[in-house]
Amino acid sequence: MNFNLSQIPVRTSQPRTSGITMVMDKGLSINEVHNFFDVCGPHVDVVKLGFGTSFVTPNLREKIEVYHSYNVPIYFGGTLFEAFLIRNQFEDYIAVCKDFGITYVEVSDGSISIPHAEKCGYIEKLTKHATVLSEVGSKDATHIIPPYKWIEQMRAELEAGSSYVIAEAREAGNVGIYRGSGEVREGLVQEILTQIPEEKIIWEAPQKAQQLYFLELIGCNVNLGNIAPNEVIPLEAMRIGLRGDTFELYLNKK
Repeated sequence: MNFNLSQIPVRTSQPRTSGITMVMDKGLSINEVHNFFDVCGPHVDVVKLGFGTSFVTPNLREKIEVYHSYNVPIYFGGTLFEAFLIRNQFEDYIAVCKDFGITYVEVSDGSISIPHAEKCGYIEKLTKHATVLSEVGSKDATHIIPPYKWIEQMRAELEAGSSYVIAEAREAGNVGIYRGSGEVREGLVQEILTQIPEEKIIWEAPQKAQQLYFLELIGCNVNLGNIAPNEVIPLEAMRIGLRGDTFELYLNKK
């Protein structure tokens, strides 16, 4: 840090296994990636090329090489995995990841329906090639999954080999663990936490109020995902009590 300040909570250090900030890149240019890491590098743990953007991104190979030069894992969004899968191109997906040097993958079923045992089978297969993050929850706001089912699926996917389970929220933060308004489904979240270790969950939280909820609930080293590039520094300040919303969280009130 740039100067000494007491009563700052201890953040985990890179490479982190908890306190992860997962950033969603929806179309940064190569120059923007360099500029982004000039400022945000110490606070970025993994980057997702959102949904299917990698298919239409110019200079994709060069862009991925830039991310790798900063020693930050990068992976294709789960929607791209689903796009390959629904076209019966699972082996092609593995080949593409290998060709581009992608060592993290996301397995999701937010846009298509996959029998859960089959989804776990894909997770098991992909663990032979990459670190697997699996996403639980639907992108369909009308498809409400009961808490027990979230827990069952998260547990099964971790047992199948996922390093982390991602709680679905979409890029806007208005489905899955959130209501359409963006409000947290608190009962769902707290029930999940009774059964699934907090350090194994990445909560998608693109909105500031959502980030604040999880910081207050779990602490500064909660895993948060779908963070916009321009929100990384504000989030890190909020994590350690240097933003108005969390200013008093860590202060000694004697």
